[in-house]
Amino acid sequence: MANGEKRDCYEVLGVHKNASETEIKKAFRKLAIQFHPDKNQGDKAAEEKFKEATEAYEILSDAQKRAQYDQFGHAGVSGAGGFSGGGFGGGSPFGDIFNDIFGDIFGGNSGRRTHGRRGDDLLYNMEILFEEAAFGCEKKIDVPYSKRCPACNGTGAKPGTEPKICPSCRGAGQVRYQQGFFSVSKTCPQCNGEGKVVDDPCTECRGKGSIKDTKTISVKVPGGVETGSRLKISGEGGQGVKGGPNGDLYVAISVKEHAIFQREDDNVLCEIPISFAQAALGCEIEVPTLDGKVSMKIPDGTQSGKVYRLRGKGIPSLQGYGRGDQLVIVKVETPTNLNKRQKEILEEFAKMSGEEAHPMKKSFLDKVMDFLS
Repeated sequence: MANGEKRDCYEVLGVHKNASETEIKKAFRKLAIQFHPDKNQGDKAAEEKFKEATEAYEILSDAQKRAQYDQFGHAGVSGAGGFSGGGFGGGSPFGDIFNDIFGDIFGGNSGRRTHGRRGDDLLYNMEILFEEAAFGCEKKIDVPYSKRCPACNGTGAKPGTEPKICPSCRGAGQVRYQQGFFSVSKTCPQCNGEGKVVDDPCTECRGKGSIKDTKTISVKVPGGVETGSRLKISGEGGQGVKGGPNGDLYVAISVKEHAIFQREDDNVLCEIPISFAQAALGCEIEVPTLDGKVSMKIPDGTQSGKVYRLRGKGIPSLQGYGRGDQLVIVKVETPTNLNKRQKEILEEFAKMSGEEAHPMKKSFLDKVMDFLS
């Protein structure tokens, strides 16, 4: 290579000539971080490589310049790139390059002032009854939050005074640091990006611009929610600061346990005890449901643990598609504390019934005999 001749831009970045915009950007970012002056202070060779990579990226990242370069080489883009005209600031095209490439590393938003801050999101834990979770309800809750200070109208300054332009950033909210030929903008540490400072703070809010308060909110709980469900109420969180939007309120649902019912998906489970006589002879019983009591027939010979289904007596779907069922689990109670006469009757019944009256027992004993044989 002749002295002073510039290297091929693709070679400089280490990419092929058909490289995509993303590949070119990624390659330049890697080189720029490697040869960045802050990491190689006093290293002239690294500084030159940094300049060379920057110039190559400035050409190849622009579609028009890249086309001219591909056709005519460096002659087609003479005047592009380089570091004349005041380095990286003051309207140089390199200012846009470094905001694009390093914005997320060095703070970004160069020259932009940080405006109002969004209010805090709030979380409220709400316990509701089983029936309220099933069919929905409306609750009023008191929510603590931060609101704009009425004394200073959120400025943080004592009434009768105003915040002053920050002397460090002159109201820009950003300060620029120059290191060699490279400069970056960062959030002003004195005003935290606000662009203004308060010399005489408000005594009501102590310069914060907000005070603590409580507000009452009506929350509509849809039918079908369960423990762990969360409701989002937009804009009902903490109040925004200095014109910023309000945060959101999240309501975390906890359903209180029911004395009779349990939930399984959209179905309701309910255990009903019946006597030995009812199970053997059959009967009609009253079953509690979320809609009130209903009659249900128990056929004779019902075994303990038998499950009967009541269609449409479960939980309404949260998505609005019908309701689940109620599953009634029959539990046959064995009589206790029998008197002498009751025992005599049962003993007589046992002698009369034999094995034929107990098909499950007979089946089990047959299986045991097969297993032992």
